[in-house]
Amino acid sequence: MIHTLLLLALQTPILPESGEVHLRNIRQLTFGGENAEAYFASSGRQLIFQRTESDSGCDQQYIMNVDGSAMHRVSSGAGRTTCGYFFARDTRIFYASTEHGGRACPPRPDYSHGYVWALFNYDIYVADSSGAHARRLTDNPGYDAEGTLSPDGQTIVFTSLRSGDLDIYTMRTDGSHLRRLTRTLGYDGGPFFSPDGQLIVYRAYHPATAKDSADYRALLTQHLVRPTTMDLWVMNADGSHQRRITNLPGASFAPYFAPDGRRIIFASNYQNPRSRNFDLYVVNLDGTGLEQVTTSPDFDAFPMFSPDGTLLVWASNRHGAHPGETNIFIAEWAP
Repeated sequence: MIHTLLLLALQTPILPESGEVHLRNIRQLTFGGENAEAYFASSGRQLIFQRTESDSGCDQQYIMNVDGSAMHRVSSGAGRTTCGYFFARDTRIFYASTEHGGRACPPRPDYSHGYVWALFNYDIYVADSSGAHARRLTDNPGYDAEGTLSPDGQTIVFTSLRSGDLDIYTMRTDGSHLRRLTRTLGYDGGPFFSPDGQLIVYRAYHPATAKDSADYRALLTQHLVRPTTMDLWVMNADGSHQRRITNLPGASFAPYFAPDGRRIIFASNYQNPRSRNFDLYVVNLDGTGLEQVTTSPDFDAFPMFSPDGTLLVWASNRHGAHPGETNIFIAEWAP
């Protein structure tokens, strides 16, 4: 990562907010629009992320260097995409897309139901890192998305609606050896492997009452989910020993393992569950030691550590030219 740190040193750093003691030499990598879910290549030198296209209003997949240079689109521009990731020693990528359903951008959900996420007809696609030779890896009439990769590069863990519920599955990078890991009614998603590949952390909402279950099922029939209540869970890589990490008000999501494999960094609005003021936090695997990482009065989420643990990348509304603008930021991590 020496080359990466030298590139970042050439940029003017942004001062952290008061209390952001773990973040040093913050740099803004994107400027304008909606940019999110930036994930490192295994080399630590590039990021793949989703960016809203100004002409279509739909998210597409982009790659850039970790200093923000050489940004270019790698998805086709058709449909909507999400959740890009590198694999095969950074020579290939996978991501979820709706393009098999047509070039048009799927409409945003109807917010008359309250704040909801749409479960678009995503399938997982694989392509060369340039975006060439893209093809569908899954062929399921429903939601297949939120894919990430095991440390050994052999297994994709992802979220699917194929069983009639939002559950976590694993499969090989060629689509074989499909295995369902979760079976509790509710939304299990956003999974990531631990650095040693032995554990999977994820976000979950499991309805607690008959009324909550009915509401959840009714939304699923409309291809919607309400993400306002979620907590973090962890399980063994084979799906066994599922246990809850957090029990906080509001929504806790976007978990990722810290480099030591013993803590989780995540986003939460638990201090004000009705707000969009999400901050980053770290917590031990047993739920103890909760510590706030960001203190910006706006949205901070989707954290990921670089492969060597020296850098943190995340999405934030801070320093936006317009309200609600979301950009990608990177900082040196001070343990």
